[in-house]
Amino acid sequence: MTLPPRNPDEILKARGADSRPAVRFDPYHTEREHDGWDIPEEQSLLETEVRIERARSILTRNSSPDIPFDRSVNPYRGCEHGCIYCFARPSHAYLGLSPGLDFETRIIAKPDAPQLLEAAISKRSYQVAPIAFGTNTDPYQPIESRMRIMRGCLEVLHAWNHPLSIVTRGAGVMRDVDLLAPMAAQGQVFVGVSITTLDTELSRAMEPRAPAPATRLKMIRALADAGVPVRVMAAPMIPVLTAHELEAILAAAREAGATSASTIPLRLPLEISPLFRDWLERHQPGKAQHVMNRIQEMRGGRDNDPRFGHRMRGEGPEAELLRQRYHLACKRLGLQGKSKPLDCSRFGPPARAGDQLSLF
Repeated sequence: MTLPPRNPDEILKARGADSRPAVRFDPYHTEREHDGWDIPEEQSLLETEVRIERARSILTRNSSPDIPFDRSVNPYRGCEHGCIYCFARPSHAYLGLSPGLDFETRIIAKPDAPQLLEAAISKRSYQVAPIAFGTNTDPYQPIESRMRIMRGCLEVLHAWNHPLSIVTRGAGVMRDVDLLAPMAAQGQVFVGVSITTLDTELSRAMEPRAPAPATRLKMIRALADAGVPVRVMAAPMIPVLTAHELEAILAAAREAGATSASTIPLRLPLEISPLFRDWLERHQPGKAQHVMNRIQEMRGGRDNDPRFGHRMRGEGPEAELLRQRYHLACKRLGLQGKSKPLDCSRFGPPARAGDQLSLF
């Protein structure tokens, strides 16, 4: 896929992508063409736009053998963090929006998520199991500070004693320690904090609106100090750019209080491959081909290998060496590969005013 040229009328500030590649489901696409006039167009800053979705349901089910949960909730579609490698970017195409700039500037919020969540778990047919948050886009991206949708979902699950897991790189998770700490004390929650690199400049370029690496280590410390189990997710590991930092990331996270860890080599499904290649040419031109060659060594000569059992692990000497380094570092640091199972036994409806036996 050849990416369209950047729109010269837009001023981009702290964005990962540089353009809007065509949506793969659209039968037509548009291209900019000079109109022949020499009158300069007025430039404007590309700002984030938030749209509201009135969803009918909020629980998403999956049966993937590569994923350790069967249900998830995503309060938002799209993510303002703008991580150029984000595997969720292609999901914006289902909305008729580009996985490029649209993914990080046109955010879809689901303000009814807490109510829909409570309605789902209160059904008599519902069978409790941990609910995963942050599986597609970050529940603690910047707009959560004012929309508080994730907060509302947490309040519902806290009231029902429902177990959950969270994956985030958003500092807003520290706001909700008052809910997470008592749930952690009952074995009902753990938080995964994603750290791709400890290099501030590289992080700013790859993850332009995500918290800096030092802030993410502070997040781990704050959660750990509150008794919340934290997994450091050293992911994605990118050959040449970040893979050499694996041991340093794990050590820094362990020092901050993480008790478990995981790692995944970079995946480049669908539209992410051309977006990432374009980013490399803009930010790391001298390393671009070397990076892609090493990625292809782990993906059977392709940019991406979507097969179950392979997509999260990679194959070949490059991937095997990364796994060996990860296991040795975890053993040396005392990091567990798996988090403890979450407790589902306390699940039940909260006491309501006027309930029978409420005095006993």
